[in-house]
Amino acid sequence: MMNENPADLAPELCVLIAAVLGLVNGLFLPRARQWRVAVICAAGLVAGLAAAGVAATRADLMAFDAFMIDPVTHVTRITVLGATLLVVALAAGQVRDHPRESEHYVLILLSALGTIVLGATSDLLVLVAAYLLASIPAYALAGFGKDAPGTEAALKYYLMGALLGVLMLGGVTLLYGVGRGTAYPTLRTAFADAPAGAVALGVVALLAGLLFKAGAVPGHFWVPDVTEGAPPAVAAYVTTVPKIGAVAALYRFGAETLPDGWAALVAVIAAATMTLGNLAAFGQDNVRRLLAYSTVGQAGYLLVPVAMAGRTDLAQPAVLYYVAAYAVTNAGAFAVVLAVRRDDLAGYTGLLRGSPLVGLSLVVCLLGLVGTPPTAVFVGKVLMFGAALDGGHAWLAVVAAANTVASVFYYLRWIVPLFGRRSPDAPPLRLARGASAVAVVAAVFSVALGIGSGIALTAP
Repeated sequence: MMNENPADLAPELCVLIAAVLGLVNGLFLPRARQWRVAVICAAGLVAGLAAAGVAATRADLMAFDAFMIDPVTHVTRITVLGATLLVVALAAGQVRDHPRESEHYVLILLSALGTIVLGATSDLLVLVAAYLLASIPAYALAGFGKDAPGTEAALKYYLMGALLGVLMLGGVTLLYGVGRGTAYPTLRTAFADAPAGAVALGVVALLAGLLFKAGAVPGHFWVPDVTEGAPPAVAAYVTTVPKIGAVAALYRFGAETLPDGWAALVAVIAAATMTLGNLAAFGQDNVRRLLAYSTVGQAGYLLVPVAMAGRTDLAQPAVLYYVAAYAVTNAGAFAVVLAVRRDDLAGYTGLLRGSPLVGLSLVVCLLGLVGTPPTAVFVGKVLMFGAALDGGHAWLAVVAAANTVASVFYYLRWIVPLFGRRSPDAPPLRLARGASAVAVVAAVFSVALGIGSGIALTAP
């Protein structure tokens, strides 16, 4: 069923309208009142969440011949909007009274809008446009602090994104040539008679851009530098939100165009990504770099059900539940970093004694990233293992299990100091209230999603 009713894109329109209103208001508001733009952007995100919730109760349809409204889109919308709302709350305490405060919020919303479209489109041309919209504002956000680390991070982020984006565009061009169209259903039919080598080359080039957005091998090199050099709220954003759209786009492309020729390539990339991410995290003493390599490892786990697209019915629920669980849990961990305002592991010594709620939230989020019950990531990992086994890739499930066990050690390096006592000479902990509240909310949601997984997964 196809429709061309703009109301079908209500969540996206809410975000776009909020971004435009925020930009216009920022032009006329004095610096001390630019916080109102944050309120406008947050209101747009809340309105988008409400519209996405209503849309999720309706039948699937194709809007404007390119925008698929189905369970993948519903989860992408809700997860991106919810995670972006948490990031806006985190950023509000970081950029208050900044000369470009309003632009900061607007850039976040525009990038989030591109991320939603990235996961919802079923057309290669719209995919490229969404990639650019999701990427270009993020490059500006990475260098927003205008300091040396931020400038270096933004430059690396931009150069890698531009390089892999050009490869992606070349892949789209090649796939268009051999597939005689850009819509996924058209490509699926045409690929059956197209030269296998040309299709394979086009798919590999297309993967370059999407793997960059997901922070997966081989497009992961920007992740640690941007996470450490960018402002903390931006680091939380770029390691959480773009990954949602990229994983959804990868799953949709695999399921709708290449259900039989996709698994081996993506499975190898998934195994390499989770292994590299976890091994690189072991030696990190900077918590932001530790989280950066953790997100690379998590990208590997997320790619496991993507590799199983079209091979098992467990692939879709595994992708959707894991991506939502990861988003809220990773945002919670970064919120604690913003609350404590320390990047070294030693700076978290005694956090559980000084602030039990924030300390417990960090423990929940870190153990959640491991996949400890009853957190949401545990459910996502169970579904992920099931998808790999049911899809005939038991070896991939074994690699994922080994990496999960290995990841426990570097997360414990961060958790153990929380139970210690601070030195009498150490300065007292002074936590940012806003970020602390976001951390607690994210931890509660992580546990709630885990406990309520039965209801969520059995809902019609």
